[in-house]
Amino acid sequence: SDLIHQAAQAIRSANKIAILTGAGVSKESGVPTFRDALDGLWAKYNPEELATPMAFHKNPKLVWDWYQFRRELVSQAKPNPGHVALAEIEKRYPRTVVITQNVDDLHEQAGSKNIIHLHGNIAESKCLANCKGTPTIIDIEAFEWDREQGPPACPHCGEAVRPNVVWFHEMLPEADLERAYAVSLACDLMIVVGTSGLVNPAGTLPKIAREYPDLPAKIVEVNPDYSMVTPIADIKLEAPSGEILPEVIEVLDTLDK
Repeated sequence: SDLIHQAAQAIRSANKIAILTGAGVSKESGVPTFRDALDGLWAKYNPEELATPMAFHKNPKLVWDWYQFRRELVSQAKPNPGHVALAEIEKRYPRTVVITQNVDDLHEQAGSKNIIHLHGNIAESKCLANCKGTPTIIDIEAFEWDREQGPPACPHCGEAVRPNVVWFHEMLPEADLERAYAVSLACDLMIVVGTSGLVNPAGTLPKIAREYPDLPAKIVEVNPDYSMVTPIADIKLEAPSGEILPEVIEVLDTLDK
């Protein structure tokens, strides 16, 4: 209870808030992690066969079918109370930015507006060549194509269409990463939710925020497990986001009265 009050006070007194979210938040909504989804028909594959540029060039239909399977899983998920609480923080404190490693749109569904997608959006497709700029988003529902043959061709250049996600061995979108760095340096509070801190460069953002000499940020971690962020967290809320963040909002309500 004391830690919840401390977290609420930190949010209330912050000038600029950065929220970094990872797979744990989506998992609370029933979205399996990449490796958790490797079951059933997909159990015989490993990530290198399904989520790399080389895999797509080798077998575009296999990779496309895998992402269609994952898209169907994601489409069934709904925001959980953790997503809703984070959206409520942004609503109350407009200088809040969500930086997410997740490829679903559950933050948007919950009402968050200012979002940086570091790893892309699984619901979107793009031209493999990005022929009209990076990224060249393609609406695959806007034209006819043979869905049994694998990915469609880009209507602009004829190159294959692929999921708009960051694969293994690929760089993160430069503009999004630069903005995430800038937000991390500028914030005076970073709320880190449901991430192990193991995947870089996203995992470096809390440290960047914490150690920036001109404006060292306070770190609030929300995670039932120990993570790479835990040693530098000022406040650790050791519970799932959907359970504890609504309690933080309740305390904010009492403080704002």
